[in-house]
Amino acid sequence: MSKTLVTFGEVMGRFNTARNLRLTQACPGNLQITFGGAEANVAASVSILGGTSRYVTALPKHNLAEACVRELRGVGVDCDYITRTDIGRLGLYFVETGANQRPSRVIYDREDSSVSLTPGSDYDWDAIYEGAGSLHISGITPALSKIAAESTLLAAQEASKRGVKVSCDLNFRKALWQWEEGTAAKDLAKKVMSGILEFVDIIIANEEDASDVLGIDAGHTDVNAGQLEIDKYPEVAAKIVQKFPKVSKVAITLRESFSATHNAWGAMLYDASSSKACFAPQEAGEYKAYQIKNIVDRVGGGDSFAAGLIFALNFSEFAQNDQDSLSFAVASSCLAHSNEGDYNQTSYEEAVSLMGGSASGRVVR
Repeated sequence: MSKTLVTFGEVMGRFNTARNLRLTQACPGNLQITFGGAEANVAASVSILGGTSRYVTALPKHNLAEACVRELRGVGVDCDYITRTDIGRLGLYFVETGANQRPSRVIYDREDSSVSLTPGSDYDWDAIYEGAGSLHISGITPALSKIAAESTLLAAQEASKRGVKVSCDLNFRKALWQWEEGTAAKDLAKKVMSGILEFVDIIIANEEDASDVLGIDAGHTDVNAGQLEIDKYPEVAAKIVQKFPKVSKVAITLRESFSATHNAWGAMLYDASSSKACFAPQEAGEYKAYQIKNIVDRVGGGDSFAAGLIFALNFSEFAQNDQDSLSFAVASSCLAHSNEGDYNQTSYEEAVSLMGGSASGRVVR
């Protein structure tokens, strides 16, 4: 029987405008509120795919936070170890969904959130890791505050000493790494994340993260121009493994942005034991990215990939095959771009269907 995935981090209220409106057009007026956050997104998405997940965070004692907990429980996430506290608040963020050449934009309002003020000693790690097989964290929560960084490090340390495998999505957010006065965002991220990565088994990143957080570049890749040097990414992964010997696998998502609504999407998975990399999706044995030409919502796209990969490696028949695990992760995250909201609503069967080549979008009756 597969063991539980634990995720630790911040969840927020998400406010969206309707029909691609700018906030200046939508306000005053109505905004749609849902919930999201990197680690919560992974827990929810793994549960929806059919895995077992447990989410750990700190939330204030009020009904908006309670609505968030109930939504997570509603998709099958174990929320029994969420700490409810009298300090801090529920963080918020506001999304303008882009279209064509206008990019999506996110505004954060998350300072002094409960999880950023709650020390790691307030969490019951013995109970949290009971029956757990893996932990997933990200580089977003440590960026919130010194306390949140220490809590994330403790979560990884407590998992590692119990033999629980740790995955980490680097997720560099320059605007958040501001809590150490006099230290540049990239320098602070590198210092903090380097300590956390000593306890990590699987690193997940996008095209820019390895450069921004670890100073490791991929050739002449230019993500803003929609140009990636795909063949350079195994070298990036090998350098990461050399720097952090505990790491067994490195996954890098490959997004080429042609516009806000047209992206090419794929990924690479590198195995440290064999020094080999595989890519997905493939056509006739060669890498060929999915062309996503009518993106509904790309916020949470990277989290959906992390969830798909964790699910495939821990809860599916693909667990012993890196190529199949990666293909599943890329397919499920490709489909996430067709859903509104942070959580990937894609089912296991839908991901397997796309993985097998069913990409026409014909009506299923």
